[in-house]
Amino acid sequence: MQTVADVSELPDGVIDLVFVCTPAATNQALLAACAAKGVKAAFLTSAGYGEAGDEGRQAEINLVAHADKLGMLMAGPNGQGVVSTPVGLCAQIVAPYPPAGSISIASQSGNFVSSFMNYARQTGVGVSRAVSAGNAAALGVADLVEWYGRDEKTSVALVYVEGITDGRSLMKRLGSVAQKKPVVVVKGGATEKGARAAASHTGALAANDSVFDGACRAFGITRAATVEEAYEAAATFATQPLPRGPRVVVLTTAGGWGVVTSDAIARDGRLELLSLPDDLLAQIDTKLPPRWSRNNPVDCAGGETRDTIPEVMEMIARHESVDAIIYLGLGIQANQGRLMKEGRFYPDHGLERIVAYHERQDARFAEAAHELSLTTNKPIFVTTELAVADPDNAGVEAVRRSGRLCYPSGNRAVTALGHLYRYALHTGHATY
Repeated sequence: MQTVADVSELPDGVIDLVFVCTPAATNQALLAACAAKGVKAAFLTSAGYGEAGDEGRQAEINLVAHADKLGMLMAGPNGQGVVSTPVGLCAQIVAPYPPAGSISIASQSGNFVSSFMNYARQTGVGVSRAVSAGNAAALGVADLVEWYGRDEKTSVALVYVEGITDGRSLMKRLGSVAQKKPVVVVKGGATEKGARAAASHTGALAANDSVFDGACRAFGITRAATVEEAYEAAATFATQPLPRGPRVVVLTTAGGWGVVTSDAIARDGRLELLSLPDDLLAQIDTKLPPRWSRNNPVDCAGGETRDTIPEVMEMIARHESVDAIIYLGLGIQANQGRLMKEGRFYPDHGLERIVAYHERQDARFAEAAHELSLTTNKPIFVTTELAVADPDNAGVEAVRRSGRLCYPSGNRAVTALGHLYRYALHTGHATY
């Protein structure tokens, strides 16, 4: 790495981007010096602008005018940084650097850029671009999302906003992108106290929340209630095909999870827990003992043999009446293996062989779900609390290796599937 003491020592016409971490009072002169060297873009992390009161707002207005005069594209100020995994760019003041993927982030909060990238590292569903808009003085969230809409490395835009100065324009611009690619938004300042916090954070004025919510629905923008939900929705769009309809089958080796997941489907209001057709019931009868639920959820009732889960899952996935599957209970066998490994008799007495078998089974189940989703072009959500409780579980690891998200609960899987289905309706992929 080469360092210099002054901008004047930099080469002419070589540098594309300057990353500015200097005090606000020095920035106009610094940008002018960089522009003289042919630099056309600047990212400013500097604080003390619009978020700092009337004087800071005027300084921000002057900075934008100065950058415009110099012909320089400016992001920030008060931003965290910019990441672009396709070109290996990591220019930011806070970690991490995410795995490569197709989610692109535009955020008015730098911390949430980092949070989304932390989720990417945890789950393995990666990021293409990430930009902290900061105060969005010149380059705003809508500008970034419009570019993501044209970017071949982006499959879904993930957005955090706190304040809206021109709501009609923002919704129209994000909605235009949502006609081509999913746009997932989480909004801060939804309550009175949250709005006050947003004003002190980025100098933003929060919009009326019910109006914002209605505009998102009208324009096909996916609105998430929480940061976790927003990331999981984006990861779902990035890794699952859109469903053709609302009919869901729950396949479970954990009876209680099947019940609460059914409740979540009922609460969704659009998704439908499919009544199993007679021919599908008859097929499943050939693989499960008479005590199985004979209903949806398809509760295996502890009757699984070595190949039961992949075979039953394939019967369900290939049936023309099924639009999506939620598979619950991955990792139970590998978790049993972990219990054996933690005992005082391991690895003797043949336990090493038994543990390896259990781990192979759960990996097979995850791989089967991935392959069936690819061949049937139907979403299959693999779900287990072990995604969080034991991310090294062999089943969870296999989901991660496939590039998909392992959902930490049935209800969170249903929430993500609900977003997927509503977007499919909006774009005409699903017609009922």
